[in-house]
Amino acid sequence: MSAVWSEENKFASWLKVEVAAVQAWADLGAVPRADADKIAANARFKLEDVERYEREMHHDMNAFLRSVSDSLGEEGRWVHLGLTSYDTEDPATAIRMVEAADILLRDLAALEAAITKRALEHKDTLMMGRTHNMHAEPITFGLKLLNWLDEVRRDIKRLEAAREDIAVGKLSGPVGSHATVPPELEERVCARLGLGVDNVSTQVISRDRHAHFLQTIALIGASLERFATEIRHLQRSEVGEAEEPFQKGQQGSSSMPHKRNPEKCERVCGLARVLRGNAQVAVENVALWHERDISNSSAERIIIPDSCLALDYMLAMFTDIVAGLVVYPQRMLENMEITRGVVFSQRVLLALVEKGMSRQEGYYVVQRAGHNALDQRRPFRDTIAEEPEVQQRLTPAELDTLFDYTYFTREVDKSFARLGLAER
Repeated sequence: MSAVWSEENKFASWLKVEVAAVQAWADLGAVPRADADKIAANARFKLEDVERYEREMHHDMNAFLRSVSDSLGEEGRWVHLGLTSYDTEDPATAIRMVEAADILLRDLAALEAAITKRALEHKDTLMMGRTHNMHAEPITFGLKLLNWLDEVRRDIKRLEAAREDIAVGKLSGPVGSHATVPPELEERVCARLGLGVDNVSTQVISRDRHAHFLQTIALIGASLERFATEIRHLQRSEVGEAEEPFQKGQQGSSSMPHKRNPEKCERVCGLARVLRGNAQVAVENVALWHERDISNSSAERIIIPDSCLALDYMLAMFTDIVAGLVVYPQRMLENMEITRGVVFSQRVLLALVEKGMSRQEGYYVVQRAGHNALDQRRPFRDTIAEEPEVQQRLTPAELDTLFDYTYFTREVDKSFARLGLAER
């Protein structure tokens, strides 16, 4: 990813566009074929010369073109024929964004595989499901991971769509009128570069495309932040159900040797904020003045490379976290017991309703017994059995059957089947 966004690759991408344009001009008979072939064979740039010329000229495109002309003879006059700066820059940026998207898609595929493996491994690992940070009803850890997997698959589809949206070029000349660059040339150049054509551009490609790409990156970052936040909670000392891998020789604190902090997950969460900030800038870049201004350019030189680099890093790191995640099933079971069985409250309520009790009346009975269990630190099985309305409707044996953790996970296989994992 660093190579994609290097200065060397930026100018190499510019050169691809310039060579393709000269070749297309030759196809249309406007440039001698021999000259076009010489340019294709010999056109070069030197990064140090471009930088030196730019300090003098204060215009990066003209500095680049000057360096390219240094490598050519008389045929160099055909380079940049009829073009304006963004006829080169926008297709070149699209090339690099596509390259970056392909790296990110490979990263997402690796994360998808890692989550799939761990979800299957823990398909039947019982743990407490929580809502509002409180014990709700049991789930399995595999089901939690399966939910992540489904979201990652959606992220892949979103990035594929954003990649398609950004994979377009434009060579329409100043203000997009095609006066100096006919549409036929634009189509030929974009085809040579493997890009689609922006149907109607101004002097630049409309920045809603770039905003779509960076918003997609930010949304993927938000997914990673959600997953990482979950691990951070599960790693808390009071919970202790799972933790990110801690390598031999790693140290968690400068002062407290016992610490194993979720610092990698915290890093993911912090960088997700950067991605959202960059996406906001991309949205603000959409509203350019008239046929173009340059307010987007300086920001894009930061937000596009930085977002791609950050997400590439986050995906690689979080894939390692998932692959090495340490899971503590016994602690999950122990934690399920700390609320003394109140997680079966809905089962008892439904049983009372089936026995003819109104839902509202049954709710009050079960709620009272549940709160007594928590407040008095007694088993819910005991407090609910003391309720006269329950004694009238449920035998002790019937009550016992309601306190079965596996009831809550009996449909988990069907969720896995929905994601095509039933036979694994």
